[in-house]
Amino acid sequence: MTALSERTTTATGYAAVNGLDMYYEVDGTGDPLIYIPPAFGFAGQKSFPTLAQRHAVITVDLQGHGRTADIAERPLSIEQYAEDVVGLLRHLGITKADIFGESFGGSAAVMLAVRHPELVGRVATYGATFGPPALAHNPAMLRFDAPPTPWSHDIQFQRESYARVAPDPDHWPTLWEKVARVQWNGFSRDELASITAPVLIAVGDRDFVRVEHALDISRLIPNAELAVIPDAGHFALISEPERVIPVVEHFLRKPAERPPVATAGMGYHPGKTR
Repeated sequence: MTALSERTTTATGYAAVNGLDMYYEVDGTGDPLIYIPPAFGFAGQKSFPTLAQRHAVITVDLQGHGRTADIAERPLSIEQYAEDVVGLLRHLGITKADIFGESFGGSAAVMLAVRHPELVGRVATYGATFGPPALAHNPAMLRFDAPPTPWSHDIQFQRESYARVAPDPDHWPTLWEKVARVQWNGFSRDELASITAPVLIAVGDRDFVRVEHALDISRLIPNAELAVIPDAGHFALISEPERVIPVVEHFLRKPAERPPVATAGMGYHPGKTR
């Protein structure tokens, strides 16, 4: 693995992290941006060339995902995902990074901001949940015609993608079952209120994550912003990244100090309000 300080365009490596041999890829140049994929996602499944123009985008393969082999006796959890990313940061010698997480990866990104604020710059999320399923999900979008299995049609893309890169493609049913067993009930109000990092909560208006949930959470995090992507679902980052990435890029690039948003009483004044 070439040192990040040498600004390589593309690099790959494995890191010994918490009992894992964790695979990661680096694309682009600039300050580090850690991308945490969703359940079943992995490095190389999607790329973000716009973000890579200004960042060294480091994509991780979480436990059992992509090229990172599973630990048989260790269950999957959002908490462990976050700790494994911390281990990778330390392995790479990164003392602070922006984080971009998708779905479960977004929940893990915010977990980093809660548990390890000293390591986190800005946090961007898409399609993440921050509370229990009854509050976070639209049940009408999560109905199945038949009970899902590892071989169901709805998971075909993820299953076929896994088979192309996994060290043991036959491990797929086990991974599917371990993901299905993840119990994620979200953050407490105190945890959300404690977050000091700027946080972007982005969601599609046709996601199975409820827009109302994203709005409620954006009001609990002190320095949060909400972005609702029109006519977009849970998989927009792979089907229509051009709908989402400009919002993420703007969030990561904008200056920390900005003119205040105009109220009716303030009015708009060039350079003073916006």
